Amino acid sequence: MTAGIQTILIPVKDLAGAKALWTAVLGEQPIADSAYYVGFKVAGQDIGLVPNGDTTQGMTGPTPFVHVDDIKATLQTALDGGAQIVQDVRDVGGGRLVVSVKDADGNIFGLLQDPKQA
Repeated sequence: MTAGIQTILIPVKDLAGAKALWTAVLGEQPIADSAYYVGFKVAGQDIGLVPNGDTTQGMTGPTPFVHVDDIKATLQTALDGGAQIVQDVRDVGGGRLVVSVKDADGNIFGLLQDPKQA
């Protein structure tokens, strides 16, 4: 099952400049602010700035992430549909799993699974 696209990650070269721009544009302060990620939450949408995401994560531009219940099953469905892995499944903290893939046209998108709640 999917909860749709709720997260968009944007690769940036100048994190401080991008943070200032997006803070002004969104009219919100970041909810996460570190040297490796600056994140905003606006109207239920997560927008993340990823320094050097183009070189460290293969991002070619803003990357949408579909929130899913079962990342492995959804990844297999994507692969069966012709997608290719860009960056394999990894834990980005607190049990949150992400994977990046590209479709047959070269469009990169991600899958994101939050930790299971007990």
